[in-house]
Amino acid sequence: MDSLLLGRRIRYYRKERSLTLEALGEKTGLLASQLSLIENGKREPKLSVLQQLADAFDVELSEMLANTPPDDRSRLEIEVERAQSSSVYRELGLPRIPSTKSLSDEVLRALAGMHSEIVRRQTEASATPEEARRANTELRLAMRAHDNYMPDLDKLADELLSRVDHTRGALMHHSVGKMADHLGFQLIYVNDLPRSTRSITDLENGRIYLPPASIPGGHGLRAMALQAMAHRVLGHRRPEDYADFLRQRLEINYFAAACLMPEARSVAFLRDAKERRDMAVEDFRDAFGVTHEAAALRMTNLLTSHLDVKLHFLRVDDKGSISKAYENDGLPLPQDVTGSVEGQFVCRKFSAVSSLARTNRTTETYQYTDTPAGTFWCSTQTGHADAGEFSITIGVPFDEARWFRGRDTKQRASSTCPDGACCRTPSSDLSERWAAKAWPSARVHAHVFSPLPTGDFPGVDQREVFEFLERHDIDADRATADAQTGTASPVRASRSITCVSLPLSTLAVR
Repeated sequence: MDSLLLGRRIRYYRKERSLTLEALGEKTGLLASQLSLIENGKREPKLSVLQQLADAFDVELSEMLANTPPDDRSRLEIEVERAQSSSVYRELGLPRIPSTKSLSDEVLRALAGMHSEIVRRQTEASATPEEARRANTELRLAMRAHDNYMPDLDKLADELLSRVDHTRGALMHHSVGKMADHLGFQLIYVNDLPRSTRSITDLENGRIYLPPASIPGGHGLRAMALQAMAHRVLGHRRPEDYADFLRQRLEINYFAAACLMPEARSVAFLRDAKERRDMAVEDFRDAFGVTHEAAALRMTNLLTSHLDVKLHFLRVDDKGSISKAYENDGLPLPQDVTGSVEGQFVCRKFSAVSSLARTNRTTETYQYTDTPAGTFWCSTQTGHADAGEFSITIGVPFDEARWFRGRDTKQRASSTCPDGACCRTPSSDLSERWAAKAWPSARVHAHVFSPLPTGDFPGVDQREVFEFLERHDIDADRATADAQTGTASPVRASRSITCVSLPLSTLAVR
């Protein structure tokens, strides 16, 4: 039995019959104090006691034991009582408010509503992988509707670049430092960032902490610094939920790319290449000193919006699984039940997968692929990270291939996916030979079943971040004192908190 619900039903019947606790005690032979504990859900009565109460109220026992609140007031009282008994409420450190008759229905409704919102926000901030995929899918579809183009962010990037007189060539690391200084920040490079973070911004002291060298996976220091600055430029607040967190991450990535590959110069470069029918990701990449992936993603921002070219982008790992994808050209992509494409396996006949088997990795691979949705041309470049090999693909419908280098390729493949017979279902001969004789042990990653860590910023260990800031705040204070007295601090000497300069070849953007 639900003791709290049962207690409220008993109280409802007692008050409906205008009985006091003492009067009901006289009818049932129970003490008023016992009845009070039962009505408040703090004691579960025996069946014999319940029968006595049912007889006193002249109702069937089954009616008194119904699992619904007897009225709206009781429902609100139960909801508020349960909310204040939850761990979520206890963690707030707030006092309990008893649901006395002096509290109006409006107050109870407000208390219940506020608790429900707190739980909702905490649940979304610690989203499960499925919830994260749903939020990511909604964001991808929203960006698709706008051709992956965010002109307001391009404008903000141009305004910030104008402050450091950047008008040509690749954006130098020194210029990024000047941009940070314009915003009131100092870039500091340390070797002890928490593992769950790429950078940390100390808003109180105006410091952006970054790793001392480019980390695996294609993340460059210029991009990380620009992304950290973007939170301030775009006026971001702490994420309200996981969808808000993903939106902010998308915006800072876009802003960083817009700084590294400014809109006007990028469009001029791409338009000239289109007129010459010689567009290529590698040329765009080299012109702005970024990674192949960054250049390909930036092309998804600009080609449709400015040059009327629809396209698709894929990053695929060495297992054929999609890490990142975008399309507005109708390329059929595998999806799960939530509509998410991340983690799904692309057709093995796509060049995104087949190119990983090539021994010559120095040049891009070009291919035409016939699919149920039409024929697509694509250009694929492979790479290697600590997590394994991967491929980056940019592709367009057949008619758009005329603008790109590599359109004269003879490489062609045919895909009928999602038809399983295309590349996933074994042939009948193989099935007959091995179906009853194979028992593989699957490799299951534990993170698939784990919820994302809770906190203001999903995936970040907040305690480690605060301990890091406290540690470096002390170091910075000692460094300031050293500068004033002309002495050397042993603590400062043991940590890398001074600015360093890295060669351009180590810098990248995602």
